[in-house]
Amino acid sequence: MVRILIADDHALFRESLRQLLESRGLEVVGEAGDGLEALRLSASVHPDLVLMDLSMPGLDGIEATRRMAAEQPGIRVVMLTASTEDEDLFAALQAGAQGYLVKNLQAKEFFDLLDGALAGQPALTPDLSRKVLRAFRRPSRVERKDPDALTERELEVLRLMAEGVTSNRQLARRLELSENTVKFHVRNILDKLHLHNRAQAVGYALREKVVKPNPPLS
Repeated sequence: MVRILIADDHALFRESLRQLLESRGLEVVGEAGDGLEALRLSASVHPDLVLMDLSMPGLDGIEATRRMAAEQPGIRVVMLTASTEDEDLFAALQAGAQGYLVKNLQAKEFFDLLDGALAGQPALTPDLSRKVLRAFRRPSRVERKDPDALTERELEVLRLMAEGVTSNRQLARRLELSENTVKFHVRNILDKLHLHNRAQAVGYALREKVVKPNPPLS
């Protein structure tokens, strides 16, 4: 039997989702109200799949997914969220999520995509798959833009976005800057690279290998 962990900060939604999953013969082995609890539970109950909400108090779903992918790579994580923002989609996939599902899905499509995720396939609806493909098929006009035009701070912001840290709040916390300063840097990055949003910036950074891995600690 497939073992599933639900991570969502809304208890009523967790209960409804549990009932839906169990009605299809799936076993819900735990429920978490935030990212830290999801990490703790997944380490103890060893689910096959985690359904992870994006926005949760404390540790959010993106960071929890990143840690889970690093610490428990055998567990598949699928984001289940209300957000349709490109930035959230790309941040989740960069963090290691197996898929990204929006909560307004019909039950049949939801379970079909879960079956695919358990078989190792990406759990993405056709419209989200097209978004991913478009992000990696930018016109050559954009591809020729010179990343050297970016300042060291802008490159640092771009590196963090490519790692999945995409919200102004998260960026500000990691860089110890104000959110307004972060917005200024992001706007400069988009303007200099002639891009329209953060998802495009992430796609550009990965495709053009602008972002280099951090050197190992000595």
